Amino acid sequence: MKQLLQNMRDGQTTVAEVPIPTPRAGQALVKVAASLVSAGTERMLVEFAEKSLVGKARSRPDLVRQVLDKISREGLLPTLQATFNRLDQPMPLGYSSAGTITALGPGMDGFHVGQRVACAGGGYAVHAEYNLVPRNLLTPLPETVDFESAAFTTLGAIALHGFRLAEPQLGENVAVIGLGLLGLLTIQLAAAAGCRVFGVDTNPSRVQLAEQFGISACSRQNAVDSARAFTANRGFDSVIICADTSSNDPVELAGLIARDRAKIVATGAVGLSFPRKIYYEKELSFINSRSYGPGRYDAGYEENGQDYPIGFVRWTEGRNFEAVVALMAQDKLRIAPLVTHRISIENAAEAYEIITGKAKEPFLGVLLTYESAASDVRSAKIEFPTHPALSTSHVKLGVLGAGLFANATLLPALARVKDVELVGIASAGGLHAQHSGKKFGFRYAASDDDQIINDPAINTVMILTRHDTHADLVVRALQAGKHVFVEKPLAVDAIGLEKVCAQLTMNPEPQTKPDHSLSSVNGLLMVGFNRRFAPLATQLAAHFAQRTEALYMHYRVNAGYIPLNHWTHDPAQGGGRIIGEGCHFVDFLSFLAGSAPVSVSATALPNGGKYCEDNVSMTFTFADGSLGVVDYLASGDKAFPKERVEVFCGGAVAVLDDFRSLETVRDGKKKTVKLAGQDKGHFNEMQVLVSAIRAGKAPIATEQLVAVTKATFAAVESLRKNGEKVQIGV
Repeated sequence: MKQLLQNMRDGQTTVAEVPIPTPRAGQALVKVAASLVSAGTERMLVEFAEKSLVGKARSRPDLVRQVLDKISREGLLPTLQATFNRLDQPMPLGYSSAGTITALGPGMDGFHVGQRVACAGGGYAVHAEYNLVPRNLLTPLPETVDFESAAFTTLGAIALHGFRLAEPQLGENVAVIGLGLLGLLTIQLAAAAGCRVFGVDTNPSRVQLAEQFGISACSRQNAVDSARAFTANRGFDSVIICADTSSNDPVELAGLIARDRAKIVATGAVGLSFPRKIYYEKELSFINSRSYGPGRYDAGYEENGQDYPIGFVRWTEGRNFEAVVALMAQDKLRIAPLVTHRISIENAAEAYEIITGKAKEPFLGVLLTYESAASDVRSAKIEFPTHPALSTSHVKLGVLGAGLFANATLLPALARVKDVELVGIASAGGLHAQHSGKKFGFRYAASDDDQIINDPAINTVMILTRHDTHADLVVRALQAGKHVFVEKPLAVDAIGLEKVCAQLTMNPEPQTKPDHSLSSVNGLLMVGFNRRFAPLATQLAAHFAQRTEALYMHYRVNAGYIPLNHWTHDPAQGGGRIIGEGCHFVDFLSFLAGSAPVSVSATALPNGGKYCEDNVSMTFTFADGSLGVVDYLASGDKAFPKERVEVFCGGAVAVLDDFRSLETVRDGKKKTVKLAGQDKGHFNEMQVLVSAIRAGKAPIATEQLVAVTKATFAAVESLRKNGEKVQIGV
């Protein structure tokens, strides 16, 4: 399918061919008929992308600070690679569209194939022939509402939410400053609610358009005098600012024309320097409106379909969408007069020439249309015809997941490893798979996991998806007879781990034919515990290779703060930080000790409403008496190095500092090794994977992979039991 993309690095806006998405649970696949181009949000994104690197830095000093902190921790080259990789990621544009449902994932009761719907949400209702949309961002359309009008539903909900925040009453005076699309929708909504409405804009043509809707309006120059006449010198009960300008003038004007103790709501992006005298003397209330309404930015609502009880939250974003569509059906919200341009998806880049002013022509509502482009033949796979024919490589790789970690770390490492053929790559929406597939030289890109898992041309599956999908994908790939590399964690809960163990029990010993053909009986399993393969890690282990005493190991992790609403904290999706990331450090201790831990006790600092059990000290015991302590901390400063390992044993000491330097001491002799940059072992890990498949022997014992995962579960259990020691079953 065709999709409009923005490259944040070079500023190019292009239409690309990407795989059609495959709906997952709680999602619908919608064939798009029309989508609305935002002259606010999208224009700002495009203009930012078009800036030089210096221009980007000047406009986002907060991001510059993050880059400088990363350089201090990890070195210049890795930071530059990560930064350019992030900028190189394609950004889908658009957040408001309409079309027809063509396929449904599980859990979509109440919707059906062939249903006409309005679609909302950044990353969902994008400018593409097909949209993949969660249930709470879908609104059924009555037959009387055409697709072009319905494509304005999201913007209408933004206007409606701002209007609701003003809490106007029937017959009250409402002023709307700024008569662009958002303002022209707002004045119609206010009029439909029984308010006396007045509009203000600097553009005479938009003032005239407001008057065509039966709304009194005037130019900015005459606004104060006209407002006095309109309100009989009382001032407006509510003022809604829909302007898009960095100027403070709209805020100042709102204060001048508002009555005593009025409410002022900003739905547009405007300057926010308040004239204190005016706002103080009138005791004005100012509210910044946040998008479409309650539910916005809540992953539980938008992604997982968890609605709010209507008795507690009357107007969620979804119910705002319904209200907007109902007003369109009643002809109380007229859209047709707002449309100035219709551009086919093939020529979509022209729309951005218009909204950024490069085309130098007036515009208001700019729609993208899909009549000629949309095809009834759907394909969840696209091939890159320039790729060379099949090679004789031992590893014929298929990748599931094409996020930032894949693109910034593992795929570049794989590109340097010999004896690997990159066959196929898949991502949930298809877009990132298309970008990564083309960039790294895969033969094809897809949006369906089964395409990779069941492809006979693939003998190794690499799983780089979100944590909650790992266990099931591992089982499916092993069942298909593939070798499997899965990023940590192996599973986020005991149920998932039991499924993996059951499959491993069915196939206890990997067997590979001498010719390493694709008909291998069973596959190898490897988890992405890269740190044990780091160059300095192997030197550290070698320092204690001849030990005859137990080890004391201390691993301090300055993990940094993550907001409570981040998916990694969600037990179902991320498993929490101890299970989701802490397994890395448990594995490293196991690597040094030569065996998995047998018990753990864990305590944590109080969360205090800010943290989520991510300031934790965990003490692991090993069969030979070795002790390992992992201090995982979210309360530090990310500018400080993240990881430090100290090991004591038999009169020797070793200190590994953030995988950049290793200091070893024995018999009074000190040796220090420093690297030019940080190396956490990803490249070595990929080489080990290839060698393991070639040799038919897993690099990490399966029992240890399972035990490390169980150790993180046990650590969480110990936290629940107030630090009680918990035995780790194998």
